[in-house]
Amino acid sequence: MHIVDRRLNPRGKSLENRQRFLRRMKGAVQQAVKRSLQNRNIRDVLDGGEISLPIDGMAEPNLRRGDGGIRDHILPGNRAFVEGDILPRPPGSRGGKPKDAGEGDGEDGFRFVLTREEFLDVFLDDLELPDLAKRRLAETEEETPFRAGYSVSGSPSNIAVGRTTRLAMMRRVALGRPRREEIEALQRQIEECEDDESRLTLEAKLKSLTEKSRRIPYIDPLDVRYRRFENEPKPVAKAVMFCLMDVSGSMSEHMKDLAKRFYLLLYLFLSKRYKKVEIVFIRHTDKAEEVDEETFFYGPATGGTLVSSALAAMRAIIAARFDPAEWNIYGAQASDGDNAHSDGNLSGQLLREILPLCQYFAYIEVGEEGGDSSVSRSPLWMLYDGIRSELQPLSMRKVCRRNEIFPVFHDLFQKRDAQSKVTP
Repeated sequence: MHIVDRRLNPRGKSLENRQRFLRRMKGAVQQAVKRSLQNRNIRDVLDGGEISLPIDGMAEPNLRRGDGGIRDHILPGNRAFVEGDILPRPPGSRGGKPKDAGEGDGEDGFRFVLTREEFLDVFLDDLELPDLAKRRLAETEEETPFRAGYSVSGSPSNIAVGRTTRLAMMRRVALGRPRREEIEALQRQIEECEDDESRLTLEAKLKSLTEKSRRIPYIDPLDVRYRRFENEPKPVAKAVMFCLMDVSGSMSEHMKDLAKRFYLLLYLFLSKRYKKVEIVFIRHTDKAEEVDEETFFYGPATGGTLVSSALAAMRAIIAARFDPAEWNIYGAQASDGDNAHSDGNLSGQLLREILPLCQYFAYIEVGEEGGDSSVSRSPLWMLYDGIRSELQPLSMRKVCRRNEIFPVFHDLFQKRDAQSKVTP
């Protein structure tokens, strides 16, 4: 989101304070958007809508006299006060804060409506995929123009003045167009000439040169040249995001709702921000399957739990369709942390094979609403925590409530400096 303030700076107001005010209001809008995500349904989580901002802090800063000092005021028509009296505060005034019921007129919060596009722009303003590095020219959709000589037609803004001037001069020389200095010299000779016969001869020559100068223009349309541009493919980063979700019987409806909310944010983030990102949806019980978007978010499923089935499916799809030398590979897994005891070693082995191929892998563990997000001792968490200690590109978070989804998502995919690494 970009706010451009083109107003002139009035008296008594600082440009720096105005820019600080705009930054503060932009942050307030982003916080209001985040708060509105907590209680929405999955289908309309990012459909825009009404946003409310508190009235406090909405005033634009300006320079004024501070408290203190001695100042004299003239109050015309005063009959109740004498010099030295303290004037009481006007009734119902509380410095701009909302008033209680029965204490005068109050001030509502500032409310406005965002469209879906505006809502998405605010939501995605400070998010990006980390370490998006690998590039390839094939199958690109982006092109960049480059200089490709000159043409006889084009936009007026692309006129090549130097080339046009040179061609015009070459044509004038080739056709023998009289120079202005030659005509001016001939005019001076006519003025200085005293012989009538010579004057007539000179005037006839001047007339001939003038007519020839008019027939041969200084710049002809044939001389005009335009800078020519052609488009060439621009390297575009190609990426694929694997979404792995546990839909086994151990996942309650609340847990599935948290996982779907996270993946919905991820799906909207990728589809809105990046054009060349493939999204692969994999859901698993004791068996894993690649599904479409509708089935992933809304299709019912239940069964046992084997995390290795989803990791094996991800590894097979990478080997079949996504060459790690050409693709930036990302993974996001959501689970309640439950897994069969006999499946732990295989899951750890598969994850260790997958992580070196990935730019980034995020594990989200969902819990019951009354759980503690700061502590987790599930079998899958302890397994992944041991792998994370091996300096693998793996980040882990736990969420138990709806209002924790966006902070966790923002923490995982916020913009970082080019040299900084993702902190597990």
